[in-house]
Amino acid sequence: MRHSLRRQFFFLRAYALVTSLILIVLAGAAFRQTTPQKFGEISVERINLVDADGTLRMVIANKARMHPGVMDGVTIDRPRPVAGMIFFNDQGDEVGGLTYSGQERDGARAAQAGLMFDQLKQDQTIGFSYSESNGRRSAGFQVWDRPESRLSELIKKMNDANKLTDTAARDAAIASIRATAEPGPRRVFVGKNADKAALLSLADAQGKPRLTLTVDANGNPRIEFLDETGKVVARLPEK
Repeated sequence: MRHSLRRQFFFLRAYALVTSLILIVLAGAAFRQTTPQKFGEISVERINLVDADGTLRMVIANKARMHPGVMDGVTIDRPRPVAGMIFFNDQGDEVGGLTYSGQERDGARAAQAGLMFDQLKQDQTIGFSYSESNGRRSAGFQVWDRPESRLSELIKKMNDANKLTDTAARDAAIASIRATAEPGPRRVFVGKNADKAALLSLADAQGKPRLTLTVDANGNPRIEFLDETGKVVARLPEK
């Protein structure tokens, strides 16, 4: 009888100890989740910002771990060797971001930077960009006209093409997809072009410039009106 009581008492003590430990762990976890943490400095390769339900809303990453992009749950099959941050909407679709790259190698300089915002279910529709290559630089504000179709359909086709193992067949498939894709013409550019001219260019629905205001590298101003073939039909001043 005494042996049985001792054994029951031992089990009760063990049960109480285990229960106490579980409560301590749960309380500590709850405290960590509700108490903001403060860091003087952190080093990290990627940060995923998510909603309470886990929906991805922003990624901050280096060029090795940058998100490749996603639309309607279809992830783009591509490398994306740029650092920066990518934005995602309420449905988890990519909707633009801030990216940048740049290097100087063997005397050659190359750089790219952009802050872009995408049309819903499509590619970028407005943004600021800078590019440099072989000593030629351009920078400015741009507006694109995107179609009503979903970009995810194009992404699926490109992903399927990229799976082809035959190089020639893959290149031909990609070229065909790009040739038949709906256009997304640039309608507005305000900035500096690679010829060091300050430029305002307004284009038609096909992306062909129809009105330009230019101050060239030598300080000469002009206004030009162009037809659909790119021919100047009127200019101010005339010479």
